[in-house]
Amino acid sequence: MKFQVHSELKYNVLFPSTLIFNIHALRTQNQTVLEETLATDPYIRLEEFTSTHSPNRFVRLEIGEPLNFTISYKATVDANCKIIQHQERALSISLAKLDGDVIPFLFPSRYCQSDKLQRFANKLIGNQENTYLMVLAITDWIHQNVEYISGSTDSHTSALDTITERSGVCRDFAHLGIALCRALSIPARYFTGYAFKLFPPDFHACFEAYIGGQWIVFDATKLVPLNGMIKIASGRDAADAAVASIFGNVVCTSILVGCDAAEENFDPIYYNKNDMRFVSY
Repeated sequence: MKFQVHSELKYNVLFPSTLIFNIHALRTQNQTVLEETLATDPYIRLEEFTSTHSPNRFVRLEIGEPLNFTISYKATVDANCKIIQHQERALSISLAKLDGDVIPFLFPSRYCQSDKLQRFANKLIGNQENTYLMVLAITDWIHQNVEYISGSTDSHTSALDTITERSGVCRDFAHLGIALCRALSIPARYFTGYAFKLFPPDFHACFEAYIGGQWIVFDATKLVPLNGMIKIASGRDAADAAVASIFGNVVCTSILVGCDAAEENFDPIYYNKNDMRFVSY
């Protein structure tokens, strides 16, 4: 399914600063970038690079004087996510058989203090042994017990804070889902991307759990279809997949983001207990 995505971010640079952006659509086996453009106004020299630890795509800007500027990205992306029927016996995998690149997503991280949530997670899940249903129970609990309130948290909010405050935005819902999964020895990672018809429009965050040898997407906000996202990046948490990392004195003045279907036959999949389909990117 083809999607058209775009983002426009405006900044006021007050002193010489460095900015690193992660707004490109990711190139993966299941996601093909058909065409894309990236531009700044006024023109600023860009350096594109990828990390040695992930395929996330970055651009770096060095700005040496006070300046107001806009960075814009547009792309047409063909997303061929896998839509799989839930099969209970196929969804368990031994920790001893996990690939080495999955192991880091079992550990606590800056925003996902899973080591401090083990008792809570075990009490929440009980004796459930099916991995998929465990993650589904986590997703449902977050959706039912944490209120989505725009602007209610900031870049310092962690999973522990969200448990306490019981409110947050998509970033916080994702961090809590990741932390609870890892507390139950389920590898989980942060997912950020463009989301179909998200309201209010913005970049979106959810999480992926490693089940039966593949990464399955879960979204506790339930604001967008599971098959209606274009991945930008993944990581241990938002620290690995921030849309913008700023080193200096810079103020963001505007963010515009959009994701629309480029074909008429899009069949959005929302979580439905009677359907039990899940999506892998």
